Amino acid sequence: RGQSQRRLPHEPVARAGPRSVIRPAHYIAGMSRLSDRDVQDDPFSYYAQRHATGPVWHEPDIDLYVIGGMREAREALNDVATFSSAPVRTGSRLSAVAAAYYKVLSERGWARAVTLQRTDPPVHTRYRKVLSRVFTPARVRAMTPSIESIVDHLVDGFLGAGRCEFVSDLALPLPGMFIAEQLGLDRSDYRTFRRWAEAMLCLVNRPDMPMHQAMVEVEIELEAQHYLARECEKRRVHPGDDLISLIVHAHAGEDTHAVRPASGETTPALTGPATGEARPATDEPFTMHELQDLMHQLVTGGFETTTAGLSAAMLVLVSHPDQQELLRRRPELLPNFVDEVLRYDSPVQGLWRRSACPAQVGDVAIPEGAAVMVRFGAANRDPAVFIDPDRFDVTRDNANQHLAFGLGAHFCLGATLARQEMTSAFRILLERTDHIELDGELPAPLHDPSFFLRPMSALPIRFTPAR
Repeated sequence: RGQSQRRLPHEPVARAGPRSVIRPAHYIAGMSRLSDRDVQDDPFSYYAQRHATGPVWHEPDIDLYVIGGMREAREALNDVATFSSAPVRTGSRLSAVAAAYYKVLSERGWARAVTLQRTDPPVHTRYRKVLSRVFTPARVRAMTPSIESIVDHLVDGFLGAGRCEFVSDLALPLPGMFIAEQLGLDRSDYRTFRRWAEAMLCLVNRPDMPMHQAMVEVEIELEAQHYLARECEKRRVHPGDDLISLIVHAHAGEDTHAVRPASGETTPALTGPATGEARPATDEPFTMHELQDLMHQLVTGGFETTTAGLSAAMLVLVSHPDQQELLRRRPELLPNFVDEVLRYDSPVQGLWRRSACPAQVGDVAIPEGAAVMVRFGAANRDPAVFIDPDRFDVTRDNANQHLAFGLGAHFCLGATLARQEMTSAFRILLERTDHIELDGELPAPLHDPSFFLRPMSALPIRFTPAR
């Protein structure tokens, strides 16, 4: 595409007015669709085709506008007035299944509240401030010994065998055990938490899920809700040094006797995005509806995305032996390796938005109320930003310009933690092995069905233990 189709970085998304020329979104008959199963498994040739036609396109089968150019994606993520995070409906079939699912939650558990992920500032700011006190760089540094202890424990379990199934033996249990500890729970329960996370994400991961399967999954989420409710109520009476205590007692502000920031760490004031004036701590504790939604986001975010990032990192190492050997010779490249993995195969390929008003993005008119997806995975393969974007290169000098963690108000709170988990895991793996390679054939398809995540089904590897 020519540069004439693109705006300068400082230019805002243009809103369509009464005299705007409404032009159809790019759609080419016969081209693959984002909803295709093979595209979800391996979307990168599809992204390349789309980049050749323009940075924005329409998926007519699901009535979805996709923003896949890096510049356009950055502008959209920073323009919450135009592209809202409020929930959208994406189709009558999904809505019918979702309605039945949420009806069960409402009657026997807690209906989904609208808290962190599905709100815009200033409401979003209140929730974000609470969790930002936990995932600061200082706290993550304090958590690193625990992360490395878990990695060493897991590697001890398979090192002598010279082979393992990487997803189930490390990529899944590492973030699972860690988030369980941070929730003040038994880390041995990580498989239960994974089952909960899969149920909580079932409607977005599988938009074609039949009603009978949704009714099975909702029972699993109800189990999670009631368990977490009991734990939250325990922390109301006996707060401890864990994340549940921090959230339950957030209304007390900085004076709470529950969890405090790490030594020497400051907590930013809660400010409104327009005025910048400090707002007082909340006077009321979070309701159980709010707590359930926050726990939902922590359980799902603590598993799926980091597991996918770890799995993708191992896959590129065994697929690019030259890059693996370079990384072994130059371990100082590990942080850049992590960023290049996140760019090359983003754990979250995209997130939903809703157009709060008519908007013109590039030469595509997006009507008010439309479902929009900012597609991080496509933006991270934008040839206008990344030279030879389909090549994996641990020395890439702008790898950190990726959008794997989003941008703006909804930039991932757990980004620093996720980077540390990936860095620690691969530092230890590379130190404790001499060579890692694929052990047999990969499953086909490689990734479980998901519209926006990258859950790898299995990754068998073999290696030589370091002497």
